[in-house]
Amino acid sequence: MSALELKPIARIRNGYEDKFGIPRQPGLAAVRSVIVFEPEYRVREALRGIEGFSHLWLIWVFDRSQREDWSPTVRPPRLGGNARVGVFASRSPFRPNPIGLSCVRLEGLREGEGGLELVVTGADLMDGTPILDIKPYLPYADSHPEATGGFTDETPRQTLKVEIPADWRQGLTDEEAQALTDILSQDPRPAYQRDPERVYGFGFGGMQIRFSVAEGIARVTEIRRA
Repeated sequence: MSALELKPIARIRNGYEDKFGIPRQPGLAAVRSVIVFEPEYRVREALRGIEGFSHLWLIWVFDRSQREDWSPTVRPPRLGGNARVGVFASRSPFRPNPIGLSCVRLEGLREGEGGLELVVTGADLMDGTPILDIKPYLPYADSHPEATGGFTDETPRQTLKVEIPADWRQGLTDEEAQALTDILSQDPRPAYQRDPERVYGFGFGGMQIRFSVAEGIARVTEIRRA
């Protein structure tokens, strides 16, 4: 059997400059992203009818995953970063084939410099990530209210309260402030790091964000514009 050849049809553009800080699942942060099509796929007819759907599936590539091999077991952050489960029972980026699947909300279409673009929210993709395909989310087929969540049902998701001091908040737009609140509330720290004295940092939207976490509160300690 010959090797498969997959070509990116688009790339995503957003404020996620580092892997650190990206929500671990889609839909957890209402961060706006733009899907920009590659020249070959900037065909208006290919998007005919897409505006009738509220959500889309994105099939994409973990193109900046540092691990070249794969392991049959991984350590999900949801289990504290210590317990292992099978790779196929997880959404770990370290897989035999580095392919991701995310459901995002379609906010609309816009005319960009290279043609029609899609504006979405809720993506968990780093800026520049290649997208292999886009498909509509179908509520009658894709929604399963009776579904069970395996080990994630046994470990309830915990969120943080977020504090952005007024000195730092005044330099943000409302959209930026909401995006940072959404990102920090998901606790982007590695599961094994819980030092209340430690200051963490990540890049987002042309800013360098510094924060610490103590007693269930993520406090922004510094924001610098690039």
